[in-house]
Amino acid sequence: MEWAIGEAVVLAAVIGDKAMDDTLKSKILELLDQHRLMTIATNRPDGWPQATTVGYVNDSLTIYFLCSPQSQKAANLARDSRVSLTIDHDVADPMAITGLSMAALAQAVTDQSEVAKALNLLVTRYPEYAAFSLPKPEEIAVYRVLPKVISVLDYSKGFGHSDLVTV
Repeated sequence: MEWAIGEAVVLAAVIGDKAMDDTLKSKILELLDQHRLMTIATNRPDGWPQATTVGYVNDSLTIYFLCSPQSQKAANLARDSRVSLTIDHDVADPMAITGLSMAALAQAVTDQSEVAKALNLLVTRYPEYAAFSLPKPEEIAVYRVLPKVISVLDYSKGFGHSDLVTV
């Protein structure tokens, strides 16, 4: 399979790569809805990945997160929109591990109606934030994350089991 990302062409040659069916999409949405934190890795100028934990909200498979426009994340994303992310949680039983790992593109949201939508989703997902005043538009950068490849981890189906799907 091939897909274009900016000027680069990325080749995916992974055993088990398949199109997403309704069952897997439901499982992905369930995992997205069960969690509120993700680790997102951006590409630093020196080539090293930078992984950071951020809160997120989602509208179906579209994920939104906020960060400071002066952050290293924002600078990294201005240069390279490719990200990897994970969403998971700690469990006592290793055979109960479930989670998501994604290759995705992160885009700065500039349309104010979409920014408002993301902020409304944030207040809904994090009701404890309602006590705080929302940041001013110049104080935040809102990013839309569009998954391209999703690995759905489910160790209950066997140690290390994952279903890899393309979006």
